[in-house]
Amino acid sequence: MNDLLTEVIGAHGGIGRWQELSRAQATLVSDGALFAVKGLPQDATPRVMTVRLHEEHASVQPFGSRDQRTDFTPGRVRIEKLDGQVVAEREDPRTSFAGHTLETPWDPLDRAYFNGYALWTYLTTPFLLAMPGFTVTEIEPWREGEESWPGLRAAFPSRIASHSTHQDFYFGPDRLLRRHDYHVDVAGGFAAAQYVYDHVEADGIVLPTRRRAYRRDTEGRPLLDQVMVSIDLSDVHYS
Repeated sequence: MNDLLTEVIGAHGGIGRWQELSRAQATLVSDGALFAVKGLPQDATPRVMTVRLHEEHASVQPFGSRDQRTDFTPGRVRIEKLDGQVVAEREDPRTSFAGHTLETPWDPLDRAYFNGYALWTYLTTPFLLAMPGFTVTEIEPWREGEESWPGLRAAFPSRIASHSTHQDFYFGPDRLLRRHDYHVDVAGGFAAAQYVYDHVEADGIVLPTRRRAYRRDTEGRPLLDQVMVSIDLSDVHYS
């Protein structure tokens, strides 16, 4: 790990504590223009997200109906009953997004795939950057008001499903995450700037509990007139 990544991981709880843990769970409420554009507008029902920390596996409940949940890995996404009965399933789900634009409708399995990889990424940041296969380099800081936020650019390995191969992470003077930039490849590749707020400590891990993602212009500035995705987390536990 480079010096900045070492400082960042230390500020978020430290690699030692992270290696003691295997699972995270959080209650989430999500919204935003992206889901309406995709034909799947989000309601305000709280949902429970569960992820494994050292392999990419996630589930959200309820999904579609109160007795259903998702089961996501990069190679397969599934909607199932709480007793495990499969409702719908897709192998190699990333291929279903080929040719998509921002306006292309999603089906429930597309949404389950997006939910799975996005929330797994968020609940494991920044520790995932120290996983095998990631390449991380320092980039020019982002100037936000009176602050200069140092940045890291990560190249994700092909085995990890996420927004895009290359993603940028910016950190405040306390080395906590402030902003996360990426392209949403499963929605036409639009450029996003996600700002994060209200960090809390949960079982020794520090993470933001509010996320607001906007489209960004060619200069990297967020277009604040429209929130593409909002996520509020509560009752976060690592174990």
